[in-house]
Amino acid sequence: MIEIVFLLEEPSAKAMIEGILPKIILEININVRYIIFEGKQDLEKQITRKLQGYNNPHAKFIILRDQDSGDCQVIKTNLQQKCKDANKFQSIVRIACRELESWYIADLEAVEKAYNKTNISSQQNKNKVSAQ
Repeated sequence: MIEIVFLLEEPSAKAMIEGILPKIILEININVRYIIFEGKQDLEKQITRKLQGYNNPHAKFIILRDQDSGDCQVIKTNLQQKCKDANKFQSIVRIACRELESWYIADLEAVEKAYNKTNISSQQNKNKVSAQ
């Protein structure tokens, strides 16, 4: 059986993945596990130890971390090195650039700020369907 382990910065990332995953993975024989950290600093601090302690040699790891204000390449390289340090070469690191959650939960003010646009957030509370 295939095992995919997500190492996530926060619980909201798990909720997002749980909503998307069934739509993109159709194979039944996949075991999905989640290791959730208490923010990016906790993830950075504990990830090597968590990876080293994972005993399934066939597990594949996906690490997801927000970019926040950091350099995307530096963050990714750092996490990739931590995977190598833990001898987990079956790892994929993905950095959620900008404010991914803002798109997911439709926070138009956050989208406006992230892309330096104006007049987007004013659309937030408008009805999409007019009642007749």
